[in-house]
Amino acid sequence: MLSAAVVAERVGWCTDVVQCMTAGLLADHWNRADIDTLAAGADVTGRPLPSQAWMALRRLGWGAKVPDGIKVNDRIARMAQEQAGRVLRSASWRAVLIAAVLATWPGRPLRRTSEEWDAVRVLVPGGEHLPCSVLKARTRQVMRFLAAEGRLPRDLIELEAAPGAARILLLSACDRQQAAMERSSADPRQVLLRIRLPIRPDPQSYQDWAWVSCVITLPPTVPVEAVLHLPVLRVHGGQVRADFAFTYAVPAARRNGHAVALGVDWGLNTLLSAGAAQLQQDGTITTLGAGAQYRAAGVLAKQHRLRLQGERLYAKVAQHDRLIGEDQQHPLNAKRDVLSEEARRVNERRSNLNDALAWSAARWATDQAIAAGATVIYLEDLRTLEARGRGRTLNTRLSQTVRSQIADHIRHLAAEIGIAVVTVPARGTSKFCPYCLSPLRHVRSPDKPTRAGWKWAICPSQQCGWQGDRDQGAWQRIAARGLACQDATITDRTSGAMAICAVNGSTEVGAVITPKPAGRDRSKTGPTRKRTLSLAPRRRGAPSPARTPRRPGQRPEGHVPTGRRLPRAVLRNQDVTTTSTPIARPHRARGAALGAGFHLHAHATPPQWEAILHQPPRLTQGPQAGPRRS
Repeated sequence: MLSAAVVAERVGWCTDVVQCMTAGLLADHWNRADIDTLAAGADVTGRPLPSQAWMALRRLGWGAKVPDGIKVNDRIARMAQEQAGRVLRSASWRAVLIAAVLATWPGRPLRRTSEEWDAVRVLVPGGEHLPCSVLKARTRQVMRFLAAEGRLPRDLIELEAAPGAARILLLSACDRQQAAMERSSADPRQVLLRIRLPIRPDPQSYQDWAWVSCVITLPPTVPVEAVLHLPVLRVHGGQVRADFAFTYAVPAARRNGHAVALGVDWGLNTLLSAGAAQLQQDGTITTLGAGAQYRAAGVLAKQHRLRLQGERLYAKVAQHDRLIGEDQQHPLNAKRDVLSEEARRVNERRSNLNDALAWSAARWATDQAIAAGATVIYLEDLRTLEARGRGRTLNTRLSQTVRSQIADHIRHLAAEIGIAVVTVPARGTSKFCPYCLSPLRHVRSPDKPTRAGWKWAICPSQQCGWQGDRDQGAWQRIAARGLACQDATITDRTSGAMAICAVNGSTEVGAVITPKPAGRDRSKTGPTRKRTLSLAPRRRGAPSPARTPRRPGQRPEGHVPTGRRLPRAVLRNQDVTTTSTPIARPHRARGAALGAGFHLHAHATPPQWEAILHQPPRLTQGPQAGPRRS
């Protein structure tokens, strides 16, 4: 029997060996020629490369070097090749993106015109769906190199150093001679994982590798009928974490033929505004309910504070770097390390907060679709949004939102239940009326229709006259546009994402909300009929008859009868239910005098008078007496 600490230590020894082999493999092949060769998908003879990264690297003859004095089997080399192959394949897309940015480098990089944006997107595969934030981030990366070196970089290899290797074990590249897994027949929630681990940090022979069996309990989020795959092992906080991948069948999402849809609009403080719309048999579109909003102002404010704190820490680190220079013995090195660690922790807090917010918002949107019975979710496509011209603070907050993560999580959660997720163009969703397509007039609030603003929208048309929240009108426009143009939905073959890329004038005319017929007219047509209400007396006129202390009466006794006018507190009967003397305040509600409670019609029923009068006195013995009961 091995303890958890011993298992974590052995897994750490194995990850160190794999990390060293992966880092050497990445350093040897971090050049544009090898990256392009691997991305081409064919070897020197023209045969297509296998989909598994370790097999593709072996086809190309790229082997992993084993550290001196260490004996490992071939499966350990497979894990190193698998990790290195995945990193090199992911670098291919970044290399193409950097090459496109450098080929179309404008005079004002952060102020590109529409033609300059189109020139960059043409050179990138799938660039028409690429967010502007990604292109701006790569542009700033090139600008930093230009400021430091005085020239533009040649390619990605000169711009970035060789990436590091992670301390993980990709067991998917192994076979049963290194790792095996099977479910328990008694409890399908338990999995037995057998893996071969070293018994010393520098194994000298195959005898230094021993089998270790671990029983893992799956969380309830993993379906019982799911097919499990070998996990990824990593050591975190002195414990071994196993990241399982599993596969199970889900209903297929339809591209068109939808009758009920959920429209989702993006916002800043109101992160999501969503509502359901229904396509009737006669072709008209009506709303189902008034919609709902997902407000995350508090979380976004906290994320904004963490961003400011991280910026200040990074500024201090940069100042310490300028003061230290190349001096390795400078006294500020220790302080600089402390600031760097604190900045890293703040960055992790921001990342965790964004992940939690994205999952929560995606779960909310998916639940709204399930509750409405929708078969499709239409999202506003804001990948071409540029955060500029709105002030420094607002521009930063717009660029720091997690719209892309929320969209990915919505696709993942909706795919589990067969709901399609389609992006629609965002042009004009908040500008035109959802009922008549007239240009809206935006004001500050409904009670201030003459003051210009952006939150409240009013339709100037006399025939329509719709008014409402800007975001509420936007989700109605998105849902109506998606239902009216659902036949124009296209599916990306590589990612499977669905989108409506363009909307023509004929379909846009039909993308309007038809108001529901009014119900019964409840307007007033005459004077209100007088009704005689028999109000209950404010106080009971007479106390209930006295009862024995052991057998209470059928109804509780009232206070001493008083008149209609409230007497003074000094003349009122006082008992155990009387409140203490309140502190004098400038305003006191009627009936809040001593003994009358805090409301004119709220009075506690006291115990029976006879029982209180006949109770024996309570005796105590000074400060040593225990707590008294009332």
